[in-house]
Amino acid sequence: MTGKRLFQSVAEQIAGLINDGAFSPGTRLPGERELAERLGVSRVTIREAEIALQAIGRLEIKTGSGVYVSEKVPESDGSLPETSAFELTEARLLVESEAAALAAHNITEDGIERLEGLIEQMRSGDEGAANEADEAFHLTIAEASNNAALLHTVQTFWRIREELPEVKRTYEAVCVHDSASRTEEHRAVFDALKARDPAGARAAMREHFHRLIEAMLDATEKQALEEVQQQASQSRERFLASAKIG
Repeated sequence: MTGKRLFQSVAEQIAGLINDGAFSPGTRLPGERELAERLGVSRVTIREAEIALQAIGRLEIKTGSGVYVSEKVPESDGSLPETSAFELTEARLLVESEAAALAAHNITEDGIERLEGLIEQMRSGDEGAANEADEAFHLTIAEASNNAALLHTVQTFWRIREELPEVKRTYEAVCVHDSASRTEEHRAVFDALKARDPAGARAAMREHFHRLIEAMLDATEKQALEEVQQQASQSRERFLASAKIG
C-alpha cells in the first residue's frame, strides 16, 4: 500500500487538536465513537491512531479509564536506524514473541474481539486492507501487553518497515505472495491468546517470524539468481555482437 495510511492521518489530526488546545494536557479524550463521528472515520481507525500516539508519548491509554493527553510533549527527532529487513524481522521475533506471552495474561475480551475482526479483514482479498489489519493486529497485541516500552518498540518496528525503502520492498516481495500463510499464522496466535496461553502465544508468534525469515531468504535467493541470469544474458549479447564485428 502506498501513501500515508488513514490512521496516520487521523493521528496527525488528533495531535493537531492537542497542539491547538482543544484537548489540554492531562485531560481525557472523548470516546472512540464520538471521535469517529467527529473525524468521519471508523472506531477501529480511531483506536489505531490512539495506539500510534501513545507509542510516541502524546497519549496515555489507561485500561478501564480512557485515553488521556500526556502531561509532557516528548522530545524526539523521529530518526530511524539503518537496518535490513532480516535484522528487523529478527528483532521482531525476539520482542513480539514476548509481547504475545504478556498479552495472553492481560488481554481483555474487547481485545480478543478486535483481533478476530482484524483476522477477518486479512481474509478480505484486499491487499491494502490486509496490510492495515496486519499492522493493527501486532499493535493491538503490543498494547495488550500493558507495557508502554514494548508498545513503543513495536510501533517503531512498523515505522522501520514502512519508511525504510529497502525494508519495505523486501516485505512487499514476500507478503504479496503469502497471504494464506500469514492469515493462518495470525490465527494460531489469536487462538493461543483467546485460550490465555502465554507459552502457546509465544510459540505461535515465533513460528510466524521464523517462516517470514525463510520466505525472505527464498525471495532474496530468487532475486540474486535472476540478476545473475540477466548479467549472463547481457554478457552473451555483448560477446556475440563483438564476434560479428570481428
